[in-house]
Amino acid sequence: MPKVKTNSGAKKRFTLTGSGKIRRKHAYKSHILTKKTKKQKRNLTHMGLVNEANLKSVKEMLLLR
Repeated sequence: MPKVKTNSGAKKRFTLTGSGKIRRKHAYKSHILTKKTKKQKRNLTHMGLVNEANLKSVKEMLLLR
């Protein structure tokens, strides 16, 4: 049986915490930053956790079963 590959896009976007939760970056922080306020850009900098609704699909992409 062949090896199962991790989704390479998910591998770059998500990290695992010590307690087993999955961290993610916020969207809307990569370009067109001139029209966004300083407060908005500052709040988008912080890492968040993956929502329960998406947790199953993210774990499947990262092969965390």
